[in-house]
Amino acid sequence: MSTRTHRTRMLVAAALTAATLTLTACNSGEGVKDEGASAGSASTASTTPSPKASGGTSTGTGKTDSAGLTSEGSTGGSTGSTGTTGTTGSSGSTGSSGSSGSTGSTDSEPTRTPCSPASTRTTATEVSRPLNHLLLTVTNTGSKNCNLTGYPAVRFGEAQSVPPAFEDSKPQAVVTLAPGESGYASVLLSAADGSGSGGSTAKSVEVYFDQSAGAAAHPSLPAKGVYVDDSIRVSYWQSTMADALAW
Repeated sequence: MSTRTHRTRMLVAAALTAATLTLTACNSGEGVKDEGASAGSASTASTTPSPKASGGTSTGTGKTDSAGLTSEGSTGGSTGSTGTTGTTGSSGSTGSSGSSGSTGSTDSEPTRTPCSPASTRTTATEVSRPLNHLLLTVTNTGSKNCNLTGYPAVRFGEAQSVPPAFEDSKPQAVVTLAPGESGYASVLLSAADGSGSGGSTAKSVEVYFDQSAGAAAHPSLPAKGVYVDDSIRVSYWQSTMADALAW
């Protein structure tokens, strides 16, 4: 056997002997003492989810899963009680309304009443222009103001109806007559071109100051009378003669 081979075998034998001694020491409890995990190693995090804080005594009997829901689908833990709502302050008492002021006296206002035949004078005048027109004039002979409202209702002779008015002649305000003042209205008696029908001559006329029932004035007509046909129309009461004869 060569010298190199012999040496190799001796080294192997020595290594085996050392290993045997080491194993013997471990089995007898005299081995190296375990100092625990090294300071630099991190502990393994627990994979078990920590339990949620209880919001009160649970009233459900179902098992709570990791999402905090009971097996019936309700959230685990009873809901905290709602805070008490503050009491609303009482409304202030409503102040009593002040008493209404008394209505001012109207003594300073002129007294205005409808004009009537008793306190007026009425005339009916046939005019040359415009043709076939009659002018009605009402003069206040009383001591107080009076109003002429609307348009006159006139009835000639034995007529059973009164003529309509020219609606465009309606004034913007009621005609008020102070004592001594006059109001006017015109009557278109017949068509100027002779196109009217049912004509007749009237010798008398009744004049009502408006369309309401009441006393009528009876002004005189020309002795020969006036010719009237179905074209007859009247104007609203006007404050001037010119305005009345414009219709």
